[in-house]
Amino acid sequence: MQINSQEVTQAPGNNTVFQTWLLSGDENACKKGFERLCALVVNLNKTAKVRFGAEANVNCVIAVGRDAWLKLGLPQPLPKELVNFKAIKGDKHEAVSTAGDIHVHIRALDAADCFDMAQNVKAELFKFAKLADETQGFKYHDGRAIIGFVDGTENPNGEDRDHFAKVGDEDAKFKGGSYVFVQKYKHKMREWNATSVSEQEKVIGRTKADDIEMSEDEKPSNSHSAAANVGDDKKVVRGNMPFVEGSVTGTYFIAYASTFSTVEAMLNKMFIGEPRGNSDRLLDFSMPITGALFFAPTFDMLSSYSAE
Repeated sequence: MQINSQEVTQAPGNNTVFQTWLLSGDENACKKGFERLCALVVNLNKTAKVRFGAEANVNCVIAVGRDAWLKLGLPQPLPKELVNFKAIKGDKHEAVSTAGDIHVHIRALDAADCFDMAQNVKAELFKFAKLADETQGFKYHDGRAIIGFVDGTENPNGEDRDHFAKVGDEDAKFKGGSYVFVQKYKHKMREWNATSVSEQEKVIGRTKADDIEMSEDEKPSNSHSAAANVGDDKKVVRGNMPFVEGSVTGTYFIAYASTFSTVEAMLNKMFIGEPRGNSDRLLDFSMPITGALFFAPTFDMLSSYSAE
């Protein structure tokens, strides 16, 4: 039987809206509201393909946190690795943990389409949840982060994207679903811009202009490309986007993964270091201000929830 997954492996797109919501109604109201939300999201994704075509990359992915999963009465046992994310604290840096019950990720080439879909989703969610965070992302040049380096170079390609982003037979009940981990990073742009390009390249482990990875002899062990790598058999699909909010400039990190343990291994290596203390040097310039884990069910699951 073909599994109809949400659009977790799509390209980041030109425009995005990320939303984190906290359930606020009583249990019955939240369950009824979530049923309506599931029906809406299934419908929005179907009509987007008809209205805009696949090339417009207009889609919406919703995911649910552990506590919300239980409150909403979703199927148990839970996805095997769906937990409340616990902060990871190293000697210098901390991957903070923040609350989140429902996460929404909307993508579109056209900002207007992104805005319209976000308004539709918000109108439904406001009936049973509070908006904890809304971040609007945008494509910067040729897929670069605001700090000027290409983002997502190590993303899997082709069929590997499904393999690394979606749950497989190891958790058959939730096959085709995806773990969704998000962090909102605030950049210290003054300090970063005051750092020479050659030194920035050592921080990242790649050349700035051409995005060429340094050789193992050249690359510092605490560079970002080294610290975020936990092996070719442990990857995630990133949909990161730059954002600007007043004087705050940053990156919204979002990883779709077949296992949360892969993401956790990355975070441990980045924030604690291997060996301990050899943490990701990029964290000297980029600080996470949120951190939460969710699970994105398949469209088939969303359809079944909306019909119950």
